[in-house]
Amino acid sequence: MLIVDAHLDLSLNALSWNRDLRKTVSEVRHSEAGLTDLAGRGNGTVTLPEMRRAGIGVCLATQIGHCVSDNRLVPGWNSPELAWAQTQGQLAWYRAMEDVGEMRQLTRRSDLVRQVEALERNDCAGPLGYVLSLEGADSLVTLTHLERAYAYGLRALGPAHYGPGRYAPGTGETGPLEPKGRELTRLMDELGMAMDVTHLTDEGFFEAMDLFDGPVWASHSNCRSIVPGQRQLSDEQIRMLVDRDAVIGAVFDAWMLFPDWERGETTPQSSGLKLAAIVEHVDHICQIAGSSRHCGIGSDLDGGFGREQTPQDLNTISDLRKLVSLFEERGYDSEDIEGIMHGNWIRVLSRALPE
Repeated sequence: MLIVDAHLDLSLNALSWNRDLRKTVSEVRHSEAGLTDLAGRGNGTVTLPEMRRAGIGVCLATQIGHCVSDNRLVPGWNSPELAWAQTQGQLAWYRAMEDVGEMRQLTRRSDLVRQVEALERNDCAGPLGYVLSLEGADSLVTLTHLERAYAYGLRALGPAHYGPGRYAPGTGETGPLEPKGRELTRLMDELGMAMDVTHLTDEGFFEAMDLFDGPVWASHSNCRSIVPGQRQLSDEQIRMLVDRDAVIGAVFDAWMLFPDWERGETTPQSSGLKLAAIVEHVDHICQIAGSSRHCGIGSDLDGGFGREQTPQDLNTISDLRKLVSLFEERGYDSEDIEGIMHGNWIRVLSRALPE
């Protein structure tokens, strides 16, 4: 079955972890054996061949360049210009993957239609289609940089990430959008971009939903009523997203699936965490919405972690296929499952991309 994954940090993974994502997962793990410089070393789950095995033919692929402040607990770059340069290196990696036929950028609705048609013919054997999204707006030195980014194909943007932000505070913070963040939302509307509300503070979320008129989604977010914490969506926020016909992508990072996860101490084995936890979050959203129309996948796999911080029955990203039988066991029919695995994201992306 075709899968759309709405959040993968592919370029960050390739450049910052120095991974050749054209190789198999086992080859990448072998090349990293014994390395301890970064979280997730030797435990990666994502490569392009493994995505094809999963049936992932479309994804939202990110650029990211966080800019640090006096809060040194959050890693990042020491100036907006440095952060911008990082995102441009990430863009160059995507272009390099296009040059060798591994990936294909989708910037228009017609691109998405052709990609889906090609996937149906070739069973995900061809180039991976990606829609470019920016996670956190810190790297936008000025709003003119957003216009430049739109010109090279950026189609979605999440104003916040972790900690303080130049445009919006993110996970772990409180407070509304920054004044420049309000200007950002207006320009996004003018350009016809989509907004990713993932990582916004509660105050920022409600303000952004009020100010922004375009398509919205939460690319990788789970449910606060199951796993408490600001990083998750409250039931009120879920209802607001449902009212905007948004999709919420279920995220596979263990601490957002297991309420008592302690980083560096809890393990997938000690917690008993399995992929069935994803079904619980998806089902909760379905019960609020009254349908499966607003649920999808936004795995965030290898987004700064690896197998040490995923459900124990997930070895590589190809194991996303296991969700089909888990949803069937929960009583979801084929139409619901197809929507969750790809159809809902294709519907929302079709509306978000220009003709």
